Amino acid sequence: MGRTPRAIVEDDYETEQQKQAAADVLYQYSQFVMVCIGEGVRPTDLRLHLMKELSGMPTSLKKEPLPDSPSSTGEPSSSGSIKRDKSHSS
Repeated sequence: MGRTPRAIVEDDYETEQQKQAAADVLYQYSQFVMVCIGEGVRPTDLRLHLMKELSGMPTSLKKEPLPDSPSSTGEPSSSGSIKRDKSHSS
């Protein structure tokens, strides 16, 4: 009592549809990740976003405003205080 050839073909078609849908989602998400990386989104935020997406929770990856400080330019935070110390001594 096996499956009819028609049922096998339908199962194969559904399997291929699922594979294609998964590939499409993966491609779209990889494009999204590349844009986020280009925009400077932190990897931890991407992981959290993905976990929320998968669980159905609302999520967004809005950029937070960066503070105007030496650390936002990529310099160590101590560089600002060192510069101030030198200016006070002159």
